Amino acid sequence: MRQREVERYRGMLTAQLQQLIGHGNQAVHHLAGEQARDELPDPSDRATAEEERAWSLRLADRDRKLIPKLQDALARLDAGTFGTCTRCGRPIASARLRARPMTELCIACKTEAEQQER
Repeated sequence: MRQREVERYRGMLTAQLQQLIGHGNQAVHHLAGEQARDELPDPSDRATAEEERAWSLRLADRDRKLIPKLQDALARLDAGTFGTCTRCGRPIASARLRARPMTELCIACKTEAEQQER
């Protein structure tokens, strides 16, 4: 992989990582400030607030799980193994890397893994 591509992927991964960390901090502050929802007199309003809280927690959990994947991808960039399938050792297509830069598997290995999960 050319140095220019490495730097482009590093920039993409770093930007995503910083964005997720920022979202996590916002979610913590937002959830901490929601004490007023307990004071809502209307049961419908309380239910809506609780559903919004559950949705925020679900998104925050998804982001929390994505952060280590981004960090691993940055480590693979540093090690020089970025863009190589961790299962079969073949290069990962550049279109796949552009779509999901933190991927570890080529499309063939990912397809096989998904079929095995079923």
